[in-house]
Amino acid sequence: MRSVANILNLGVKELRGLGRDPLLLLLIAYAFTVSVYTGASATPETLNKAAIAIVDEDRSPLSARITSAFYPPYFLTPTMITPAEMDARMDAGLDTFGLDIPPDFQRDVLAGRRPTIQLNVDATRMSQAFTGSGYVQSIVTGEANDFVRRYRASSALPVDVELRARFNATLDHSWFGAVFQVITQVTMLSIILTGAALIREREHGTLEHLLVMPVTPFEIMTSKVWSMALVVLVATALSLIFVVRGWLKVPIEGSVALFLAGAAVHLFATTSLGIFLGTMARSMPQFGLLLILVMVPMQLLSGGMTPRESMPEFVQVVMLAAPTTHFVMLGQAILFRGAGFAVVWPQFAALAVIGAVLFGFSLGRFRKSLSEAT
Repeated sequence: MRSVANILNLGVKELRGLGRDPLLLLLIAYAFTVSVYTGASATPETLNKAAIAIVDEDRSPLSARITSAFYPPYFLTPTMITPAEMDARMDAGLDTFGLDIPPDFQRDVLAGRRPTIQLNVDATRMSQAFTGSGYVQSIVTGEANDFVRRYRASSALPVDVELRARFNATLDHSWFGAVFQVITQVTMLSIILTGAALIREREHGTLEHLLVMPVTPFEIMTSKVWSMALVVLVATALSLIFVVRGWLKVPIEGSVALFLAGAAVHLFATTSLGIFLGTMARSMPQFGLLLILVMVPMQLLSGGMTPRESMPEFVQVVMLAAPTTHFVMLGQAILFRGAGFAVVWPQFAALAVIGAVLFGFSLGRFRKSLSEAT
């Protein structure tokens, strides 16, 4: 009972220390609100409001028809420019696409020739450049063919494919982005808060005070784990309710309580990892560099951004040792597909095992660092 009381009191001390750190509080608030919203909506997967400029050297009904075919939401209203302006506007970053319709374009099309239209693309805007080039080519070809036929054709295909999109009927990318951002923030903030709490005590000299008190390294570490995990868990619940479901209007199919239970098991692993990184680093800048080395591969290879099946088999096997891999599978299954515990129990078990291993390993490293401090 004394050990439980020590863990509880030390955890309350950690919460009070966090409450006196406005920068960390601001980071938590930003990570689970603005960061989730911008991450879900700022990078569309489809073409959206791309800037396009058109040089119409033909000034014919066909060129006017092609110009009028570019309209929102895929493109902004085209800006009509001269040939001399195209390179300067592209260099200034004003246009993503620059379309040059040559003279006598309509006459050559009607004569059966194959005239060439020049399309300049700002490839530094990769997502729009990649998909937008295909859109532009399809629009120009379609409008030219319809103009030659003098009517808009609708060819009947021999097979009718009926698309039924499950779990995201409108194919809205923000639904996926919002959940992935929450999962990312849970992992990142739990590591940052526990590691920062340990480094803060070392910098302030309070760690030496704890060493002369009747508390064990296990009690010190456990108090940091449960207190910082509680903060992240509460922030996650508020973010799902008010930002994901309320602000972004993302429907949550499954049980939020079950997802939070999975997040709690995941936090057991990531907070232990934060303690380990905190024992490795001697200052916050060092801790930040270690965090980058750990977080980037964990997030990129977890299956949240790209399917694990598209990765090399060796990477798939290695990443099974990372808690983020199982947390992404658990989170998407519950929040998107409405899965119950009978479906996601393997992920719960894997997170519990990984958490126990990381906790034991971090505890050994923490004890070693305390003995070196004395």
